[in-house]
Amino acid sequence: MTSPAPASVSIDPVAFAQALIRRPSVTPADAGAMDTLQRQLEALGFSCRRMKFGEIENLYARRGTARPNLCFAGHTDVVPVGDDAAWTAGPFEAEIKDGVLFGRGAVDMKSAIAAFVAAAAKIPDHPGSLSFLITGDEEGVAEDGTVKVVEALAAEGEIIDHCIVGEPTSANLLGDMVKIGRRGSINAWLTVEGRQGHVAYPRRAANPIPVLVDILSRLQARVLDDGYTGFQPSNLEVTTVDVGNTATNVIPASARARVNIRFNPAHKGKDLAAWIDQTAKAAAEGFDGRVEVVSKISGEAFLTEPGAFTDVIVAAVSEATGRAPELSTTGGTSDARFIRALCPVVEFGLVGSTMHQVDERAPVEEIRQLALAYEALIKRYFKAFA
Repeated sequence: MTSPAPASVSIDPVAFAQALIRRPSVTPADAGAMDTLQRQLEALGFSCRRMKFGEIENLYARRGTARPNLCFAGHTDVVPVGDDAAWTAGPFEAEIKDGVLFGRGAVDMKSAIAAFVAAAAKIPDHPGSLSFLITGDEEGVAEDGTVKVVEALAAEGEIIDHCIVGEPTSANLLGDMVKIGRRGSINAWLTVEGRQGHVAYPRRAANPIPVLVDILSRLQARVLDDGYTGFQPSNLEVTTVDVGNTATNVIPASARARVNIRFNPAHKGKDLAAWIDQTAKAAAEGFDGRVEVVSKISGEAFLTEPGAFTDVIVAAVSEATGRAPELSTTGGTSDARFIRALCPVVEFGLVGSTMHQVDERAPVEEIRQLALAYEALIKRYFKAFA
C-alpha cells in the first residue's frame, strides 16, 4: 500500500502575522519571534535549524531532501516604533481596524512570512524541497544575519536552487512590481586632519576644510555612468559634512564627510573604493596634514536575468492579483544581495508605502491575496523545474 498524501492544512496568514507582530523583535532583539515561527514550521513537517551568530537569531528550515530547493527568505526583526503615542493602535498589539492590520512589521515583513507559511501549509506534498531562510538582522548592521547563514550553508554544500524574498516590493497595488535586481551600495568616511590655528595667522595652521571641499568636488564631478540595462544611472551623494568648529577665529584641526554611492552592475564596489581613495590622495597632494578614507561595501549590484524563474513569478502574481508585475531594479538594498551568492533571487511582497512609518499597516485582504500568490508560485515552480 502506498502512504496517503500529507493533508493540506489551512493557516490564516493574517492571524499568524498578528502572532509574529506581537513579538516586539526590534533589532537585535528576537522577543520569541523565531520560536513562534519555528513551532509552526515544525508542525508542517519542516526540519528547523537555529543558526545563532553573535546575539542574532537566524533560522533555516527545510521540508524535503531532493532538488530543486525553492527557498523563501525574509526577516523577523523590525525597526524601532518611533513615537509610541502617535500610533493609531499599539505598534505591537496587531489590531485590525476597518479591515487593516496595524503594527510594526505588518508590511516589512512579518505578513509576508505568514503568507508563505500559509502557502506552504496548503501544499504539503510537493517534489523537491521547500525551505525558509529567516534572519533577525536585516534592519540592523546585517553582519550576523543572512550573510553569515549564506556563508555557512555554502560551506556545508547546501544547495538552494531559487529564492523568493518577501520584501514589500509592490509600489501602489499588490502585484504591480517585483524586484529582479538591486543596485550596490558603498559608504566612504573621509577624514582630513590638519593643524589648528588662529585665522589671522594661517601659515601657522593647516586648514583641512579646503582639502575636504576639493575631495568632494572631484568626487561629484565624475559622471559614474549613464545607466545599465534595466538599471538607473549610478549616483554619488554627500550625506554629511562635519567640522564642529564653534569659534569664528579658529582654523579647525579636522574636517569629516561621508559619501554614499548606489551603483549598477557597470561597477564593482572594490573599484569604486579604490577610486575614492585615489581621488582623496590626489586632492591632498602638498597638504601639510593627513587624509584618511574608510570605505565599506554593503552590497554589490546584481541582476536576475528574466527567464524561466521570473516567468513563474509573473504568472503566479498575475493569477492571484490580475496584474502583470513590472520587473524592476529600483529601491535600496536587501538581503537578496547576499543570497545571490547561492542562487537566482527575486523579491515580491506587499505594498511598501507605510514601512518604517508610524502606523505601519496592511489591508488584511492583501495579506490573504499575497498568500494565494505564493501558493500559485510554489505550484508553478515545481511544475516548471521539478
